[in-house]
Amino acid sequence: MAARNTARKRAFQILFEGDQRGVDVLTVLADWIRHSRTDTRQPPVSEYTMQLVEGYAKKVNRIDELISQYAVGWTLDRMPVVDRNILRLGTYELLWVDETPDAVVLDEAVQLAKEFSTDDSPAFVNGLLGRLKELKPSLRREEA
Repeated sequence: MAARNTARKRAFQILFEGDQRGVDVLTVLADWIRHSRTDTRQPPVSEYTMQLVEGYAKKVNRIDELISQYAVGWTLDRMPVVDRNILRLGTYELLWVDETPDAVVLDEAVQLAKEFSTDDSPAFVNGLLGRLKELKPSLRREEA
């Protein structure tokens, strides 16, 4: 479990870096992999981190559309960058990674918000991902 937690945190950091730098997340992922191979101080990028980042990259438009649609009172651009990327990662994992239980996805996203964002962010992240969890069956039918 700790390995998945670490992989998820690193995937979030890659998404965050890409967003902050205005660079595609796959480019950032490639940079992280290259650095981990050439700098012994950098831990390797896990398979699960790669799976999350690559999966997110394939679904980025749909993920942003869903977040925008269900984030009441917030536009994607107005959201804190940390929250936006926690939600992006959580939405991907919630809707497209069947092996991770929904409750784990929500809990891990809330933990990331507690660690990296504001005091109000955990409730915001939990509320939005909770709504997507409720809608998951219909959202998945739309994807089919």
